[in-house]
Amino acid sequence: MSVEGRPAHGWGQAMNASLERRGAGNGMSATQSTGWLRDHSSRIVTAGIVLAILYLGRSVLIPLVLAVMLSLLVAPLVRALRRIRVGRTISVLAAVVALAVSCIAVAATLGTQVLRIAESLPQCESNVQRKLKTLEEVTIAPLERLNNETSRLVEMRESSEATLHTGAVERPLQAAGRGAVLPGPPEFGRHPLQLMGKLLTTVWGPIQFAGIVLLVLIFVLLEHESLRDRLIRTAGATDIRSATLALNDAGDRLSRYFVSQFLVNLAFGLAVWVSLSMLSLPQALLCGILAGVMRFVPYVGAGLAAVFAAALALAVDPGWSLALSTLAVFILLDIVVGQLVEPHLYGHATGLSPLSIVVGAIFWSCLWGPIGLILSTPLTLCLLVAGRHTKALSVLEVLLGNAQPLTLPQRAYQRALSGDPHEIIADARTFLKSDSLAAYCDRVMIPALHLARLDAETDAITEDQQLKIRRVIVHVAAALSGNNLKARQRRHRGAVLEELTAGHWLRQQREQLTGKWQGPLGVPAGSIVICMALGSPADDLATEMLVRMLRSEQIDARHFSPAEIDAGLPPGADPDGVAIAFLVSAFPSSERERAGSINQQLRELLPEANLIRVFCPGVTAQSESDNSAGNTESTVSSLRQAIEICTSWREARIKRQPSSGYQAVVARNA
Repeated sequence: MSVEGRPAHGWGQAMNASLERRGAGNGMSATQSTGWLRDHSSRIVTAGIVLAILYLGRSVLIPLVLAVMLSLLVAPLVRALRRIRVGRTISVLAAVVALAVSCIAVAATLGTQVLRIAESLPQCESNVQRKLKTLEEVTIAPLERLNNETSRLVEMRESSEATLHTGAVERPLQAAGRGAVLPGPPEFGRHPLQLMGKLLTTVWGPIQFAGIVLLVLIFVLLEHESLRDRLIRTAGATDIRSATLALNDAGDRLSRYFVSQFLVNLAFGLAVWVSLSMLSLPQALLCGILAGVMRFVPYVGAGLAAVFAAALALAVDPGWSLALSTLAVFILLDIVVGQLVEPHLYGHATGLSPLSIVVGAIFWSCLWGPIGLILSTPLTLCLLVAGRHTKALSVLEVLLGNAQPLTLPQRAYQRALSGDPHEIIADARTFLKSDSLAAYCDRVMIPALHLARLDAETDAITEDQQLKIRRVIVHVAAALSGNNLKARQRRHRGAVLEELTAGHWLRQQREQLTGKWQGPLGVPAGSIVICMALGSPADDLATEMLVRMLRSEQIDARHFSPAEIDAGLPPGADPDGVAIAFLVSAFPSSERERAGSINQQLRELLPEANLIRVFCPGVTAQSESDNSAGNTESTVSSLRQAIEICTSWREARIKRQPSSGYQAVVARNA
């Protein structure tokens, strides 16, 4: 049975991870490393071949990939036309023509705006020179004065040698300069055909590239279903279901990402255009188009557009206010879009971690240049989907995905092995913002202790590491339990923990304030809850945490061990004072074999008490029927259920005895 509805396979994966760690031992020997290289040599060679193909075939692959990505962008338009009974060919051609016209319109607008800037440059020359002079006075002038002051400390000989050397270098240059003729600007042929030929030679490359992309795009859209079936047959002929899920996952994610990003960037560009027009910045339309286009480049695109707009504002405005206002517009809009709009619109739809996006941008830009930088996010997303649906590439999902690579119990156990209680406490406080301390103990702390027990049983961790784990657990439990107990022997905690368990140590610190029996012995009938551990260190800790949580609920709970029960009740104690007795086991272990005999002993000692077993599953998946087989006592599988039983019992008792002194006794003993 899973803990509080948690899927059982999650604990099974955690247990498998622990078994893999224990198999690793204390390190990898030279023979093991050689074997690892031999076993993975084929994968390494395959990865090298794939990288070589991506780099050497980039002139062919880039148009193909770009066409496929654009097909995902215009696919919603094609489907919309098909829904209104437009033919497939006409729908595809209309979508491609709309895309081409949009790109041509954007390019024409950019060209027109750039020509206007070129025409206005002579008018802006005085502003640029004046501001450059101001910047020089602020930055370079102080450095020159510092250099002059420093040069006075240099010896005269070095100064004279530097002067002679400078003169010797300048004289040949001057002599060469007198005889040299600077090349003039290139002149185009006077014939119009020559000018047209040079222009066509310049633009033929981009036109050819755009033509190839549009041609491939048309055929990809026309044969969309056929291509899908071919990919399924190639990638998953024996498992059509998995191949279909992978293609649908990749297609849905990419299409949603492209459409959402296009709309967001379009809105961003329009907002920049309107804002800069209100600031009376010339060529505000150019800045808006650049902002929308450059925002497709991850992280740096919007910044580059802001730098261009600020430089343009510096050139056209005599002062500095327009440039600062332009930067403020970009910063404000980028914060609004990046922090408010995008998370709600498509947020984590890609499933990529921020680091993987940055690394992907660097990787694909090195392979394919600027086009690779623009396509880096969708290409990295394709790798993530491949890793999610292909067992051989599952490592890609771990490296690129934004999901936690370790479960909460594994993470807590790893931090405990590292001796870092502060990070565990920080994670726990984050968990407690949405759930209770009992749920944290059930889902994180107790399973982490089970992982430690599994490793200890196979000697995968040393005695020093086990002691370090106990110290961390004590620190975490004391911090999370929310009490204000002061440990009198805190300096000697490490030495004491070498002899005591974490739960016993925490109990001793609490007994310094509540006394040996953790409260008075003379109590009303049916007013005490006894929590008893089966005997393992984890059982002691789980029992102590249960007692502390019950006492925080104003319930008089007390922690006892089997040895204390063997000695009988303390003098003056009334057996009828115990209403509930919990028998706590943190996870399946050999100590549970004693549960039957301890139950019988408690039944004889406390005949009026309700005996309840709290058998937590740890990291294993056990059904409740397995835990309770062969006994007549009630059994629960979590600390939270035990607390719910006690709170329900307390409410029922208060309703039955509203005038009793029970509340005063609990308040005094808590």
